[in-house]
Amino acid sequence: MTETGPRAILDRYNQAILAKSADDLAELYAPDGVHEYPFFFPGMPERFEGREAVREGCRAIWGPSPARPDRVEEISVHVAADGTGDHVLTVEHVVHGTLAPTGQEFSFPGLMVIRVRDGLITQVRDYMDGMRVAHTMGLLPALAAGLAAEASGASDAS
Repeated sequence: MTETGPRAILDRYNQAILAKSADDLAELYAPDGVHEYPFFFPGMPERFEGREAVREGCRAIWGPSPARPDRVEEISVHVAADGTGDHVLTVEHVVHGTLAPTGQEFSFPGLMVIRVRDGLITQVRDYMDGMRVAHTMGLLPALAAGLAAEASGASDAS
């Protein structure tokens, strides 16, 4: 039997990240679970709504990505019950790894607030340093061009 406590869910979450397994990650979510990215993160949607959206979104992101995570360093983990039946995990972490094929090492800091009910994730608010990710992946020029085009389109519409 698989453990379903909040700490066990976090451990399985980290293992899914390291394996880049969209299926393993999605199975941790309630069917109507939500994964949100409250901070601007280039190339990412603001949220995935539902287990299957998490699965498909992670497949689309992780499949072509040259990032190969090899370790999740947990800086701080706090677990609390909120009185509604949910457990809330606040997780400060750093994902370490390398970029294929260059072998360049990376460290991406982040903070997640994870709500778990009845052994399933109902919500994740995932705060990542999107600019650091874009810089490390060599995407800043494309990001700047996209933002300039978006700003130009917005000013043309006014």
